[in-house]
Amino acid sequence: MNFEPTIPIFRSFDEAKAKAFYVDFLGFTVDWEHRFGPDAPLYMQVSRDRCVLHLSEHHGDCCPGGAVRIRSEQLEDFQQQLLAAKASFARPAIQDQTWGMREMMLTDPFGNRLVFYVEIPK
Repeated sequence: MNFEPTIPIFRSFDEAKAKAFYVDFLGFTVDWEHRFGPDAPLYMQVSRDRCVLHLSEHHGDCCPGGAVRIRSEQLEDFQQQLLAAKASFARPAIQDQTWGMREMMLTDPFGNRLVFYVEIPK
């Protein structure tokens, strides 16, 4: 048996806010978008490096307030990139956790949490 990488689905409510956060702020790329019709909800895939996320405006796909953990060996570099953007809605900090992880948590405009992390060297 072989499992492939997981792709989480996050609920979104506003295309412009989703793209401002995931593309403009976090640096993800929109891989594709889908709507069943001109006024239908948006479903899209965004990615950065090997991290892939799906964002859905469809009410039945998922609930807002989800969370995902994303491993990043360049956590400090990523934090500096985000701080340099001087976004009014996020000034992410890195915290060393007692369970041996260094973590940076961000919340998207829809209440979904992204925790970027790396193991603290021993």
